[in-house]
Amino acid sequence: MASKIITISREFGSGGRTIGREVAKQLDIPFYDKELVDQIAVGSGFAPSFVEEHGEHSPTRSRFAYAFSHQAVPGVMNGMSTADFLWSIQCSVIMDLADKGPCVIVGRNADYILKDRDDVLNVFIHADLDFRADRIVRLYGESEKSPEARLQEKDKRRRINYQHYTGRTWGMSTNYDLCLSSSTLGLERCIDMIVSASK
Repeated sequence: MASKIITISREFGSGGRTIGREVAKQLDIPFYDKELVDQIAVGSGFAPSFVEEHGEHSPTRSRFAYAFSHQAVPGVMNGMSTADFLWSIQCSVIMDLADKGPCVIVGRNADYILKDRDDVLNVFIHADLDFRADRIVRLYGESEKSPEARLQEKDKRRRINYQHYTGRTWGMSTNYDLCLSSSTLGLERCIDMIVSASK
């Protein structure tokens, strides 16, 4: 049994979700990705698809965001924007899951949310652009945008969200215990290294 909670932050297309799922399987501990989205959705009153799309992405301060938030969950958000309300629920859910014991949590700024705990292993998975572009086309298919544009857009939104809520720079090595290149090491080697580091 692993002794740590493992958070995995990742560049889009780097395989971080796949790596996290396999790490959890090998360590026989819970894996939270879509399950985390579902729990945040229950706590916030938003649809899981809305949480999936907005929970890790750029917060907005538009009048529309505030108006929509009050209509979506009247009397609950206390004047917070939709993004801030989701952040509040997200923090609560992640801290509750961590209190239950060792697990793997993918994304959602979990490394920062759990920064005051001493039983957390924070991992960042990155990869070169060609590797990621090829991978997202294989997994998600083609779209109107080029793979490179899709990668840049998704990562930019994650970067802005992370900096907004943490005051840190997303992907900076000092924020993590392990920074691994899945394009250099391969997914299997990344999995092995995280499993070894967690014991």
